[in-house]
Amino acid sequence: MQYLSEYRFDLPEDLIADVPLAERSASRMLVVDREASAFSDSRFLQFPDLLREGDLLVLNNTRVFPARLFGKTRTGASVELLLVREIKPFVWEALARPAKRLKPGVRIVLDEDLEAEVLERLENGSVSIRFLTTHELDDQLDRIGKTPLPPYIKRPKDSPDTDRERYQTVFAKTRGAIAAPTAGLHFTPEIFDEIKGRGVGIAEITLHVGYGTFEPVRSENLSQHRVLPERYSIDEQAARMLNSAREGGGRIVAVGTTTTRTLEYQMQKHGVFTAETGLADLTILPGYELRAVDALLTNFHLPRSSLLILVSTFAGHELIMRAYRHAVESEYRFYSYGDCMFIT
Repeated sequence: MQYLSEYRFDLPEDLIADVPLAERSASRMLVVDREASAFSDSRFLQFPDLLREGDLLVLNNTRVFPARLFGKTRTGASVELLLVREIKPFVWEALARPAKRLKPGVRIVLDEDLEAEVLERLENGSVSIRFLTTHELDDQLDRIGKTPLPPYIKRPKDSPDTDRERYQTVFAKTRGAIAAPTAGLHFTPEIFDEIKGRGVGIAEITLHVGYGTFEPVRSENLSQHRVLPERYSIDEQAARMLNSAREGGGRIVAVGTTTTRTLEYQMQKHGVFTAETGLADLTILPGYELRAVDALLTNFHLPRSSLLILVSTFAGHELIMRAYRHAVESEYRFYSYGDCMFIT
């Protein structure tokens, strides 16, 4: 399906999970069988049972940093910034609200030890800013920044940042994401022990989830949409494990759409998995044939989003839309803190 309207579904607001479950692994899981064009209800606790000896589970180990900032201009106007991309040391692209007031030269007071100067107004409500500080910037952001939650998760501006640990996978390592790879939020050390006990390998790659992952699709004609590039890294060990699994006949099981995008970009670029750092510049749309990923664990995504389009391209539009309707009728929890789907 090449039109955005084909990816619409009705979702009652009370099915949007705005708080996480007390136990990470307690989520429900819809198991989707592409070959049988069928699905069944399960629990994430059963996920290890669905893996096979020789499979390789691939995780995105990016770490979310506190990229949401609140401040005031010298005239007292409130400003909210979401850091999107580091351009060079101390210079960032940021989504700003309200952006119209932020002309070049305006200074935003974020803290007594940290200010930001607007350098340029960019497209779609973005600005480039330079941080003015004599301290280590990461330390400053850790101290005053808030977790960059999706807009459908509401938290009062002045509330404690209770999401800082929970909106992070237990295997997060490499700082740089402005959104969590949410399919990974269900895992616990105990689940990983079960998976390893079944003879399943675990590899880690990094893709720093940026604005491109959740930027709205603005064109009805999907051929006109492009997901912004995002920085990724695959080390020699991960590349070796990926190539070995493929050569040995094991399935490559991607945890999340960000992992999928990274692996598919590599396969499209090289034909094999290669150790490198670069920008994953791939938009997965209907007609694209996935070559790297054999099975996918993913959360339930927003209507008309690039992530729903990716999942539908992997599993088939009709099957995924049926599965989503079933999930709504069965009152699954949706989005970042919600339940998950395992597509085989």
